[in-house]
Amino acid sequence: MFSYSCRRLLGMIPTLLMVSVIVFLFVHMLPGDPARMVAGPDADLTTINLIRKDLGLDLPLHQQFVRYFTDLMHGDLGVSLRTRRPVSTEIAERFLPTLWLTLWSMAWSVLVGMTIGVCSAVWRNRWPDRLGMTFAISGISFPAFALGMMLIQVFAVDLGWLPTVGASTWRHYILPSATLGAAVAAVMARFTRSSFVEVIQEDFVRTARAKGLSEPVVILRHTLRNALIPVVTMMGLQFGFLLGGSIVVETVFAWPGMGRLLVDAVTQRDYPVIQGLVLLFSLEFILINLVVDVLYGAINPAIRYK
Repeated sequence: MFSYSCRRLLGMIPTLLMVSVIVFLFVHMLPGDPARMVAGPDADLTTINLIRKDLGLDLPLHQQFVRYFTDLMHGDLGVSLRTRRPVSTEIAERFLPTLWLTLWSMAWSVLVGMTIGVCSAVWRNRWPDRLGMTFAISGISFPAFALGMMLIQVFAVDLGWLPTVGASTWRHYILPSATLGAAVAAVMARFTRSSFVEVIQEDFVRTARAKGLSEPVVILRHTLRNALIPVVTMMGLQFGFLLGGSIVVETVFAWPGMGRLLVDAVTQRDYPVIQGLVLLFSLEFILINLVVDVLYGAINPAIRYK
């Protein structure tokens, strides 16, 4: 397992290099002039040219890429064009709010989604199954921004129970995590149900029941472990999407996280910040996939990596 993990970690280097090239070309295709945005709407052409030269944007594209790639090899993500601060500092200040929001959202959505999925599989084609799948379809179909605004209207404006802006207390996490995790809970419910329905019909489950084991023991001890492998795969993918895809929710709730930072960077054409965030999101997905593969061996000892 250790050698397998090391090979996977080494294999992510060419992937990140490829992502860096694609992102560099993509951000330079965005319309708009970063130098003009930094200078302001009232700046004259001379000022804009001086800022463009100071930022290195007057160089040919291939020279800009060589400079960017050289800095990247030295572990330098560059300096924000908007704030003139290191990109690593900008990201570090926004990382923890996004991480905690993701963990809160993932925790409740996995718990609720798996519970609904197991209940729907055990009582399939009966009212718990129909109720659970109705919730799942509603959660997948309802847009996150609409759900967020509805929760703000009900629980913040009408009832006045919860705050909507900031991340200083646990109460600030309730509405954003509910909005962010609703779709994940729905996906987990449907995926868990599908996996359990397939496993619960296997011969070893009928054998366990024939031995006289109670239904909770059959479900939790025998069925759950064998049904978890595809569920863990989906869980890892959903965690990656939550961590890197909270842009809409963070914008709705003015959350001080990486999603909102990315929106501001794209708006201001802040090339180094955009490139740094996309590289970080790519690295997160690669590491999450590695963790999921390692969990396979913990869940099912029959799985071994060479």
